Amino acid sequence: MSVMVARKKVVRKWEKLPGRNTFCCDGRIMMARQKGIFYLTLFLILGTCALFFAFECRYLAVQLSPAIPVFAAVLFLFAMATLLRTSFSDPGVIPRALPDEAAFIEMEIEATNGTVPQGQRPPPRIKNFQINNQIVKLKYCYTCKIFRPPRASHCSICDNCVERFDHHCPWVGNCVGKRNYRYFYLFILSLSLLTIYIFTFNIVYVALKSLKIGFLNTLKETPGTYPSMSLTVPTVLEVLICFFTLWSVVGLTGFHTFLVALNQTTNEDIKGSWTGKNRVQNPYSHGNIVKNCCEVLCGPLPPSVLDRRGILQQEESTVQEGSCPRGPGVQEPPATQGPGQAPEGHCVLSPQIPALSMSNAERPEEKQQTPGELLVPSPDSGRAEH
Repeated sequence: MSVMVARKKVVRKWEKLPGRNTFCCDGRIMMARQKGIFYLTLFLILGTCALFFAFECRYLAVQLSPAIPVFAAVLFLFAMATLLRTSFSDPGVIPRALPDEAAFIEMEIEATNGTVPQGQRPPPRIKNFQINNQIVKLKYCYTCKIFRPPRASHCSICDNCVERFDHHCPWVGNCVGKRNYRYFYLFILSLSLLTIYIFTFNIVYVALKSLKIGFLNTLKETPGTYPSMSLTVPTVLEVLICFFTLWSVVGLTGFHTFLVALNQTTNEDIKGSWTGKNRVQNPYSHGNIVKNCCEVLCGPLPPSVLDRRGILQQEESTVQEGSCPRGPGVQEPPATQGPGQAPEGHCVLSPQIPALSMSNAERPEEKQQTPGELLVPSPDSGRAEH
């Protein structure tokens, strides 16, 4: 006789989130689904730094100073830490409205706008909000069924509304918003310094070798054993990577430094929210570069409102375990138990005897039933079950 045991499976909230994101480590890591360019970023950083540490650093540490590889390692570790922090964190995703909340918002909108005649376009769903004596419009998101907070926007790639949305960066494989913008800025800043550092000391390496054996001889040398090693191919490869990376990364760092000084986002700058024809002032700017930088880079970091690892529900599943023994070893329940009851820990098997229907002709003569007579079971008939 099989026994069915009910087990509960814990379902966390990140498993049911509707956006286009991927989660790892039980919801602790959150990224966009398109991660191909992020892997390219890792490959370029790790590959360039590996070549630099493997070849040029040893020569420069002996010829110039041992502090050169140490400072390069510090820059490398800081850049990787900020990259992973930006890529693996929640950028500030705003949860979508629940069905009851969405229905309530729809009722509010209908009560405000009234009934729209058929064939006419309904008015835009906008709420006016005042910040520092400046009117800011809160737009309604038809996907998330909410009025987005100020400076929030819906990312079409991740399919989420992100608070203080800056942009979606494929190089880090995530959106850049309120909760990871400072780490993104520190990443591109440290990467700019690392790129300049490696590019500069690659030039110094080639110059030092050229002073000893000449520039053409440096290029013609083949890989050998240290200290006569001159690995020209890795050096040229590093110079090319750093040269083409330098302009884009340093330019991007300069652009975001300008935005941080104004307390502005990339999304607001592209749309011209505060630099349009009306010359509307930025209500979020303090009018001071230092205060703006402190707010963006040093202000308190808000917690994630997703609660990705929170328990959503518990799904019940039944599992078949073991069987109840059959045979003569089955114990009989004590006499104190009522009919049909078994003591705890015991299994009672009562064989089911099918009821045989016998016609009056098939019964023995002494057992034949006369019309109007009721059959009364004998007291001994119930003992066969035991």
